[in-house]
Amino acid sequence: MHPARSTLRGTLSAAAVALLAVAVGCSPQPEEKAAGTSSPASCAKGELDTEAAGKLTIATDEPAYEPWFKDGEPASGEGFESAVAYAVAKRLGYGKDDVVWRTVPFNKAFAPGEKTFDFDINQVSISDERKKAVDFSSGYYDVRQAVVALKGSEAAKAKSVADLKDVKLGAQVGTTSLNYIDDVVKPADAPAAYAKNDQAKSALKNGQVDAIVVDLPTAFYITAAEVTDARIVGQFENRGGAPEQFGLVLDKGSALTRCVTDAVDALREDGTLAAVEKRWLSDAVDAPVLK
Repeated sequence: MHPARSTLRGTLSAAAVALLAVAVGCSPQPEEKAAGTSSPASCAKGELDTEAAGKLTIATDEPAYEPWFKDGEPASGEGFESAVAYAVAKRLGYGKDDVVWRTVPFNKAFAPGEKTFDFDINQVSISDERKKAVDFSSGYYDVRQAVVALKGSEAAKAKSVADLKDVKLGAQVGTTSLNYIDDVVKPADAPAAYAKNDQAKSALKNGQVDAIVVDLPTAFYITAAEVTDARIVGQFENRGGAPEQFGLVLDKGSALTRCVTDAVDALREDGTLAAVEKRWLSDAVDAPVLK
């Protein structure tokens, strides 16, 4: 073979290999992804690895209380948290018909273990302890805890945290409300812990406790519509540092955490969260502060 031809053929072969490598690099390649640990390249609807393909599965407890949900119907889009859930879904590219609701008990939502939802919305306060088991979005609501007592009772006359030390208090188990009783009030008698807020409200009605602690919007709803002979005694100050916030709960290491957080942040920045809060929680703005 002529040396010049041999050299030319070698040059062409090298060029062909190089071109093939470029072509392969530019063609779609299968993605290698560790389950539940990576984030999508973008937050577009078609690229989200959701619980059910093409759907967004959102969880909350049952019953779904007002003012967070209207008439116990999470899928209605009415009530503060229902409206927030659908606003987040819309930012992620999911219409109302693409949202699937699932019932998950409050405590189970942030307990260790694989989740059956894409995110949970149920007045779950963000905390370092809970972050050990689950992921959270950024906060969608700054919350205060409040004390509710029957009108005319001794508990209803409290003006300070110290005035509550001899009061029999109750709250839902696993909540920040119960933590405030234990850590801030430090009452003489151990507080009563209930599986559901409904049980706490019944205990208040029946005189089994003198007062209950709930988040402030729930306190306004209880006194306005459920236990009308009760009143809000006052609200607690936030315990220093960043305010207590409710966050959306996701599986630990969820691939959706960044996208859901980005959606919440965008809703805060464009004023959507403020508008939804004004519509559904407008009453929860003024209650005496217990110091």
